[in-house]
Amino acid sequence: MDMNVNIQDSTKVIAEDFVSLCKAGKADEAGDRYWADDVLSIEPTGSMPPARGKEALRKKGEWWEGAHEIHRMDIDGPYVNGNQFIVRFTIDVTEKQSGTRMKMDETGLYTLKDGKIAEERFFYSRG
Repeated sequence: MDMNVNIQDSTKVIAEDFVSLCKAGKADEAGDRYWADDVLSIEPTGSMPPARGKEALRKKGEWWEGAHEIHRMDIDGPYVNGNQFIVRFTIDVTEKQSGTRMKMDETGLYTLKDGKIAEERFFYSRG
């Protein structure tokens, strides 16, 4: 049997559950379930330093939620290829400190290792 097919199938199952939890507003549960202990999260250059480990990613998420008012978030995907998947987030958000409302179009590239998300890498534009 082709190993790549098995990897693709297992990635698809994990990715679909991860996205389903995110769509249900359970991103914390998705992270707890699927992040590797030493997961690495990388934002675009200059936006914020990389974060490593579940606790660092939890704190990053708490900071983001505390600093922004989310008016709407649409989640598309997952789009699977081998041990990776992509998720697209379209977000209507206001930065609480500045009061600036913006639309974000963000894509997350997730890489699995041993059935866990070993790395998440984000790409986005703000309009």
